[in-house]
Amino acid sequence: MTIHREGKATIALTFAVLALLNIAVFYFLYDSPVMCWTILGISLVFFLFIVSFFRIPSREMQFDEKLVIAPADGKIVVIEETVEGEYFKDKRLQVSIFMSPANVHVNRNPISGSVKLSQYHAGKYLVAWHPKASTENERHTVVIGNGKTDILVRQIAGALARRIVNYLKPGMEVKQNMEMGFIKFGSRVDIYLPVGTKVNVNLEQIVRGGQTVIAELA
Repeated sequence: MTIHREGKATIALTFAVLALLNIAVFYFLYDSPVMCWTILGISLVFFLFIVSFFRIPSREMQFDEKLVIAPADGKIVVIEETVEGEYFKDKRLQVSIFMSPANVHVNRNPISGSVKLSQYHAGKYLVAWHPKASTENERHTVVIGNGKTDILVRQIAGALARRIVNYLKPGMEVKQNMEMGFIKFGSRVDIYLPVGTKVNVNLEQIVRGGQTVIAELA
């Protein structure tokens, strides 16, 4: 396991704040050892949680140009036909993955291909499972085409998330499972597939980025 580069500054700042807090607690409350050690214990647990949020676990990725691989860890919360109004402007099959704060938050390319769109949108911070989160929340939309089909992936900030990071630019050639970006502290990723695509996951299923097969391309 390694730590994602997006987390290094956050982890360093958290460590510094907690260290100063505990120094102050032990200095001013030295006559209340139970409280001092309790606060230290809570600080350690919180610090370890922050570190774990930015973890990149070692895992064997699945590569297959005929498959759409999960771009994120989390739980499947939507599988439905809907109208995608930003890029395709027609009916698509939407599959959504909700990422809790405990999930790995690295986002990966579901297919290999050329980046046709990479667009950031400022917005609200509705809870990630809200029906309007896809169109009203802070989000970043990416479209990747492999010559046979185009897949849209949308990173959506949740109620806790305040920063979406995306590394892709229009015209880039990207590989399946390569890092697409990162979302801090709870979020969601939507995938828009051609109608009729065979979906290999079910509602409430837990998926793992880079490993779980979301769908099979025609």
